[in-house]
Amino acid sequence: MVKLDDLLHARRMTLTELADRVGLTLANLSILKTGKAKAIRFSTLEAICRELECQPGDLLAYRPD
Repeated sequence: MVKLDDLLHARRMTLTELADRVGLTLANLSILKTGKAKAIRFSTLEAICRELECQPGDLLAYRPD
């Protein structure tokens, strides 16, 4: 589960603003936000965590099917 919406809301940041800050397209960040991404690069995860001032565990959660 990706908790990107919660983090963006808490930081009063839009998805578009985050996309600009981390150098991703809005489409790719949307795929991640909706949980449809199958993988994420460590460099992308690092950039998102840097901009949102969070840890990877704040962004991702494991939920068994």
